[in-house]
Amino acid sequence: MRVRINRWKRFGLFVLSGLLLSWAIACTPGTGSNSGQPASGTSEVEFWTMQLQPQFTDYFNSLITTFESENPDIKVRWVDVPWSAMESKILAAVSAKTAPDVVNLNPNFATLLASRNAWLTLDDQIPDEIRQQYLPNIWKASTLNGTSFGIPWYLTTRISIYNTQLFNEAGIDQPPSTYAELAQVAQQIRDRTGKYALFVTFVPGDSSEVLESMVQMGMQLVDAEGKAAFNTPEGRAAFQYWVDLYEKGLLPREVLTQGHRQAVQLYQAGEIAILGSGPQFFKTIADNAPSIAAVSAAAPQITGQTGKKTAAVMNLVVPRDTDVPEAAVKFALFVTNDQNQLTFAKDANVLPSTLQALQDSHFQALPADASQIDRARIISAEDLKSAEALIPAMEDIQQLQRIIYDNLQGAMLGQQSVDQAVTNAAQQWEARN
Repeated sequence: MRVRINRWKRFGLFVLSGLLLSWAIACTPGTGSNSGQPASGTSEVEFWTMQLQPQFTDYFNSLITTFESENPDIKVRWVDVPWSAMESKILAAVSAKTAPDVVNLNPNFATLLASRNAWLTLDDQIPDEIRQQYLPNIWKASTLNGTSFGIPWYLTTRISIYNTQLFNEAGIDQPPSTYAELAQVAQQIRDRTGKYALFVTFVPGDSSEVLESMVQMGMQLVDAEGKAAFNTPEGRAAFQYWVDLYEKGLLPREVLTQGHRQAVQLYQAGEIAILGSGPQFFKTIADNAPSIAAVSAAAPQITGQTGKKTAAVMNLVVPRDTDVPEAAVKFALFVTNDQNQLTFAKDANVLPSTLQALQDSHFQALPADASQIDRARIISAEDLKSAEALIPAMEDIQQLQRIIYDNLQGAMLGQQSVDQAVTNAAQQWEARN
C-alpha cells in the first residue's frame, strides 16, 4: 500500500490561478470513517472541507444543524483539513477504504482519483432537473469521459487587477482585454516606466495560468483520445507569444524560476502593473500594501482570440466506498443548493455555481457606496456566464503541463526553436508511457 500512496503523492495539488483564498487556518483533522450507523436507525455522514475554519465555523455549524433538523435520521460530522494536508489525507483514506462520505476538492485533483474509480458516479444519483440548476460549463469540470463524479460548489473567475498609477505614467487609458493588446501594453509600460506589465510563472509545478492562456489563444491541448493536439499553427503561435515577450525583456527573468507567489509580491511592491487573481484578493492588497490598494482597479479577464474565460472551481465528491451513499449525496446537494450557495458566496466573496443564486442582485448590481471589491465581484460574475475550466479533467494533466513548460522554457532561453519546442513536447507526451 505504501508504494501506491507514494506514487500518487508525486502528482501534488494542481492549483488553478486565483483559486487560493486568504482564509485563516484552523486545523481540526480527523481520521476519516464510514461509521454508517452511529445509533440505531441513524446514518452518519462525515464531511471534509478544505481550510474553511475558523472564518466559516458558524456558517457550517448552522448549515449542519438545519440539515439535521430536516433529516433527523442523518447526523453530520464535519472535519476541516488544511489545504496542504488534504492531498495526503484523502489519498491515504481512499487507499485504506476509510475515506469520509463527502469531500471538498478541486476538480483537477479529484480527477486523479476519478480515473481510479474512487468516486461515486453521480449521473444515476442526481435527477436531470436538479443537475440543470447548476451552470452547465461548470458542471463539466467535474466529469471524466462523460461521467459525472462531482457536484460544483463555490468558484471564482480570474480578473485583471491593475495599477492605475503605472498605467497613467505609461500613458495608457484602458487595461488590455486580449493577449494581443497585452503585448503592446507590456512594451509601453516597460519603455515609459522601466517596470513590467506582468509576471506569469513558467515553473512546471506551479500555476496553470500560462497553459490556460494558450488555450485561450486557440491551442488545443489534447484530442478526444488524449493524444497531443497542440502541434498545430495555433500551438506554435501560442508558444511564440510567450517566447517573444521573454526575448524582448518584457517579462522578469525570474518567471522561469519563481512561482505565482512572486507575482503577488511584485504587484504589492508596485513593480508590475497587472495581476491575474480573484476579486477577494483586493482585501489582501489592502491589508499588505495600502498604497497599492489605493491605486488598484479591476478589469475583465484577459483572453485570446477564442474569447474563452477560465473559472477556478471547488466541488464536492462522494467516495465510492461510502456506506451511506444516499445520505451523502443528499447532504452534498443540500450544501450546494441555491440558498446555501448564495449565503456562503456572500460571506466568502466567491461566486456560486447555480444559475438562480448567480441571479441575485449581489452579483448583478453595484451598491451606492461600491468598493473595488464590489466592482471586481460584478466583473467576475459577468465573466462567469461564459467561463469554464479550460484545463481538461484528465489523470496526467500535471505531466502535460510540465512537458509544455519545460519545452517552452527551452525556447525562451534560445536552446531550441519554437517549432522544435512544440514538436518535442508533443513527442514527449505521446512517449510518456
